[in-house]
Amino acid sequence: MSLVPHPNRTVAYFCLALSMALVGSYVALSKPLAAAIPVFLLAWLRFGIGGLAMLSWLRKPVQEPPLSPQTKRLLFLESLLGNFLFTLCMLFGVSLTNALSAGVTMAAIPAAVAVMSWAFLRERIAPRTWAAVALAVLGIALLSLSKTEHPAHGSIALEGKNSSNLVWLGQLLLIGAVLCEAAYSVIGKKLTGSLGPKRITSLINLWGFVLATPLGLYTAWSFNFAQVSTGHWVLLVFYALAASMWTVWLWMTGLKSVPAAQGGIFTVMLPVSAALVGVLVLGEQLTGIQMLALGIALGSVLLATVPSRTAARVGHGPQ
Repeated sequence: MSLVPHPNRTVAYFCLALSMALVGSYVALSKPLAAAIPVFLLAWLRFGIGGLAMLSWLRKPVQEPPLSPQTKRLLFLESLLGNFLFTLCMLFGVSLTNALSAGVTMAAIPAAVAVMSWAFLRERIAPRTWAAVALAVLGIALLSLSKTEHPAHGSIALEGKNSSNLVWLGQLLLIGAVLCEAAYSVIGKKLTGSLGPKRITSLINLWGFVLATPLGLYTAWSFNFAQVSTGHWVLLVFYALAASMWTVWLWMTGLKSVPAAQGGIFTVMLPVSAALVGVLVLGEQLTGIQMLALGIALGSVLLATVPSRTAARVGHGPQ
């Protein structure tokens, strides 16, 4: 298979790039939301708003075969790992670190996908992909050692040793979000073979809403909604639509026409957009060590995702 884009892939490439740019944006913008709204309530509201926007997408297309038991299990796992647990790990992680930390840590996703593809799908992984894993780990380690990694802008703030421990806890949660997102990508590639992008998006969001409802209702019972500003409500609607609807639909649409190895190239937009939002919108400072960490992490993305001739031939590879 040639690496020259098929005419039908132009739109797919655009969908993949826009999807990852939106993911990076809402990862960064979730920080002020996590400071204003409890995380469990925020996750529940996200799925609820997204579900209302996708009610028509839940309807089964006439040409779609009945869901098999395996497909139902994959949909549940897709939502549990990629929606529910990813959301909790990401929101708690961002609240304890900052948007730049989230952006650089998310850059490890392609390497994590490569490892999971090798471990669970028995895919052959090239030596350069293992090198990308090492680069991703190095980038995350440099970021974690940065002395500027302290909670700010309304996040949890403690002094001394407790503050340092919270930063490390936040970094571990972000790494957990990476692993959840990697599993989401591997499972999602399987689902695109039997379901359309809109159905996948709406069904996994529905499962996410079900999973988040108990803790969401418990948190909502004692929460003062009047204290949330109009700006935060507007930001919440954007976050919900971007995280639950737009990004998933765009990503699944792109993967329908593009091999996973080529689609993975576009994850470079995630840390870039997260870092830009953190600096330009949230007023965070990009230090020298963070720039180095970001560069190393982005290097791991490129090393792990630029398709080889073998990947182009077989039509699959790490995302």
